[in-house]
Amino acid sequence: MTMLFLLLVVPVVILAVKPIEMLASAGLVLPLLWRRSRPVFSAGLVAAVSVLQIIFYVIPVPAQVAVLIILYALAAHAPRWASLGGLAVASVGCFAGLLRYSADFGISPFEVSASLPLFAIVAVLVEALVLLCWAFGDLARNRRLTLQALEDRTRRLEVERQQERDLAAADERSHIALEMHDIVAHSLSVIITQADGARYASAQDHTVAPATLGTIAETGRSSLREMRRLLGVLRGDEETSTRPLPALADIAALIETVQHAGLSTTYAVTGTNR
Repeated sequence: MTMLFLLLVVPVVILAVKPIEMLASAGLVLPLLWRRSRPVFSAGLVAAVSVLQIIFYVIPVPAQVAVLIILYALAAHAPRWASLGGLAVASVGCFAGLLRYSADFGISPFEVSASLPLFAIVAVLVEALVLLCWAFGDLARNRRLTLQALEDRTRRLEVERQQERDLAAADERSHIALEMHDIVAHSLSVIITQADGARYASAQDHTVAPATLGTIAETGRSSLREMRRLLGVLRGDEETSTRPLPALADIAALIETVQHAGLSTTYAVTGTNR
């Protein structure tokens, strides 16, 4: 990028005839190297060279276009105050330059009254060009800020989606942990109750033990199936059943299981479902 810039700048500097013009050209174009990284500093150098040109009456050179370039860079990359300040300085400076060098181009408003309309036209065109360069830079600045805002919004949305996924995963883990606790607690309660009941009842009736052991085995197998189902959900197995937690409609099956364990259980329903 720097080599391309130098290839464009060197011919402009060489076009200057006098050494003072070459020096002015170099002073105008070299600060453009920092027009993006340090736009305020670069604009200050260009403004200083332009003011010295007016003071010491150095004829405008082709490199004077650097004023428009640095004005665009100020509007696009510098803070707002520097952008507006650069527009004001460039407008005043260009008008002062027209007044300073108008006699050399035959459009001085102070020599011939007929030259005043032509001077006014040239002044309007120059100021319009200055304003146009600033407007293009300001549009580029607004576009860059808009893109940055969209990128920031996209990052925030991605973070929010990740947080929602994490919360959903945490909720699912809590749901599965609660279901596993219910399965284990219920199964162990039935198994312990059956074992204690069989131990005491077998002393009176030896035929109770086989039936009780069958109930314990069936309860263990049922619990094992439920545990396998939940572990399959955790592994992401698509073939694993994902039936919901037991609801009120499953109370009858639960009561039947408890009754098979030999416990006296009553179940009553009051009212009707709507």
